[in-house]
Amino acid sequence: MKNLIKTLLIGAGLSLALGNSAWAQKKVIVGNFGDPAPFEAAAADGRFKKATGWDIEWRKFNSGAEVNAAMASGAIVISELGSVPLAAGASQGVDYQLFLIGKAIGASESLIVRNGAGIDKPADLKGKKIAVPVGSTAHFSLMGALKMWNLGDKDVQVIGMSPPEISAAWSQNAVDAAFVWEPVQSKLRANGKLMITAGEVGKAGYPTFNGWVVNTKFAQENRAGLIGFIKVMNEINEDYTKNTSKWTADSAQVKAIAARLGTTPAEIAVDLGGATYPGGNEQISAEWLGGGAAKFMKSTADFLKSVGRINAAADSYAKYVNAEYAKAAVAK
Repeated sequence: MKNLIKTLLIGAGLSLALGNSAWAQKKVIVGNFGDPAPFEAAAADGRFKKATGWDIEWRKFNSGAEVNAAMASGAIVISELGSVPLAAGASQGVDYQLFLIGKAIGASESLIVRNGAGIDKPADLKGKKIAVPVGSTAHFSLMGALKMWNLGDKDVQVIGMSPPEISAAWSQNAVDAAFVWEPVQSKLRANGKLMITAGEVGKAGYPTFNGWVVNTKFAQENRAGLIGFIKVMNEINEDYTKNTSKWTADSAQVKAIAARLGTTPAEIAVDLGGATYPGGNEQISAEWLGGGAAKFMKSTADFLKSVGRINAAADSYAKYVNAEYAKAAVAK
């Protein structure tokens, strides 16, 4: 009997250990866009898995609209998301919260005009076909740029395309211009020229950023893992910001990103400079999670409503921003 009890206890202990191991390595799908960013280097070397205890599957999405659909259906619980689809999704009641800022978009998203399309100045865009991922930060920047130049929907042909579709259409001279992000943007510039960047449009009153959103319930139930995720993101962002000159085409970090994204280290080294990446204390500052992000979401939603992209905008988007986890990540 004693041997039987001992065997049962050992078996129970083994089952508990296996159970804990399974819990610690729970499968979590993390959405992202596959554009150059420092966090890709940390994803490549497994730092996120180690810090969170999650068995992470990185899943690439072509647009924020796809992310919103996946978050709304429960297919994913955490993802990178642009500020425009974020404002749109929150306006439509998607159950998520912005818990981290990925990057402030600058030259990493730009309007490129095709060589031979006869476009040398904004007025030349009249009657031209402009491709853009609909509902994305690039779309918002394009609309802002057109408004700056006093061009309306009737002046240009805005065509909704995913980045891969834009690349294919460009090679066939099927579109005259495109507002898109890296790495597709660099491919277009091989037969095109830059007209304006998202950063320049942002300074004119239409700022854009990429953030990270999480399902509310998942965040509450996985607080430690989420804080670990944030710590890694902060560390890699701060490393890039403080040591930008060391993130060269010959560096291990840049080579790792290039391998993950299927492009060259030389291109990655340049593309990374198209945005800024907030670190720990910046994350919780008034500019971002401390108030600024909610204000950006509100102004973005108001703009989207004014151009018919959403039916209604909320009075405030503060409930869609949660700085608690980011604050815990930087606490001493």
